[in-house]
Amino acid sequence: MNAYTINFDSIFTITDKQFYQLCTNNPELVLERNRKGELIIMSPTGGETGKKNAELNADFVIWNRQKKLGYIFDSSTCFRLPMGSNRSPDVAYIKKERWDKLTEEEKIKFPPIAPDFVLELMSNTDSLKMLQEKMAEYMESGVKLGWLINPDKKEVEIYRRGKEKEILSNPQNLSGENVLPDFILDLTEIF
Repeated sequence: MNAYTINFDSIFTITDKQFYQLCTNNPELVLERNRKGELIIMSPTGGETGKKNAELNADFVIWNRQKKLGYIFDSSTCFRLPMGSNRSPDVAYIKKERWDKLTEEEKIKFPPIAPDFVLELMSNTDSLKMLQEKMAEYMESGVKLGWLINPDKKEVEIYRRGKEKEILSNPQNLSGENVLPDFILDLTEIF
């Protein structure tokens, strides 16, 4: 269960419309596209990662239902980022006023917007380098706060727009800071 990257540059460039069509014609595949236009074919997650993803999404959904500040998206949502990539974070959050500015068609297809917050949960088949590159794309695209959680190492990389990455070893919880007001993620279910 690995991710494969395919570069079609010498043959053709996949347009946004073609990428969307490729994904809708092959719903059984997990596809992304990086800023270089390379196609990334990923394997589905295993049971442990899927369980942890569900727990994470539940925490964010519960917080969002109480605050009603925006919208939470799961890993099946693909965002068309301003830098030209198409990415699907494990958890994403977008403020209500930003989401509401999109047209109905933009909301239905791959939304052309960078989330305000993203979370990537590293599985045992993920490459740390590829996830760090993905986090860099998110930040360069306008994401304000990002967490890369590595359960095996009990480590979290915190990405903030315009700041150096911070690495925490075995944190008990994470604060949503001003991007996710009053949100605290308890990591005991993940670590």
